[in-house]
Amino acid sequence: MTTAELLADALGRIKEVVHQVAAGLSEGQLAYRPQPDANSVGWLLWHLTRVQDDHIAEIAGTEQAWTARGWSARFGLPFDDSETGWGQGADAVGEVRVPSAELLTGYHDDVFAASAAFVATITDADLDRIVDERWDPPVTLGVRLVSVLADDLQHAGQAAYLRGLIAGR
Repeated sequence: MTTAELLADALGRIKEVVHQVAAGLSEGQLAYRPQPDANSVGWLLWHLTRVQDDHIAEIAGTEQAWTARGWSARFGLPFDDSETGWGQGADAVGEVRVPSAELLTGYHDDVFAASAAFVATITDADLDRIVDERWDPPVTLGVRLVSVLADDLQHAGQAAYLRGLIAGR
């Protein structure tokens, strides 16, 4: 297995969980928060997709699907187009109202396609390339990709757990 195949497999697993979690949920279920300061399934899936879109587009040198393919307008969220949800407080989380599961999975599928196309080009030698000098130490491509995968997997698991709570209500 190559580095590119490994990364594509990991991204594909995230996509599977996003689809499994979102399938059949109503707008109300997507917005359900078990506590006032908790995240919703809709926010979790939107956020993990925004992080992947933002970070992969940056390292690939491409425009984000969020803006390039009109997802921002379709979601109609009350945030700047650069918002990914990182560090958002409870009030902002509550403003993420997603009208349908299909909107979330459609956006995720678009981001997945762009991410998969990019990681297909990666070789082992690429992983040490510095992609972000704003940190000390500077962030390599390998570290950034692991960061995206870790964040996405964490939030996908949280969304799956929350879906279980919703199903049991």
